[in-house]
Amino acid sequence: MPVTVNPLSSRLQLRLVVGQDGQGNPVYRTRSYANVKATASDDAVFAVGSALAGLQQHDLEEVRRVNEFVLVEE
Repeated sequence: MPVTVNPLSSRLQLRLVVGQDGQGNPVYRTRSYANVKATASDDAVFAVGSALAGLQQHDLEEVRRVNEFVLVEE
């Protein structure tokens, strides 16, 4: 039973370091941007994430891409 994978949606997330807790551990916040084209390349998504991170007042920890797919049995 072969299965086909169809891209459904994608979103971009920026994980930012916003400070430290009482024990000196970093505190993170995530900014999410929906409606990223599922067919956009990873390089393009990373470039946009890096550009958006430059507009933030907090330091960037990582750029994430979250993809959703539909699995269809043929």
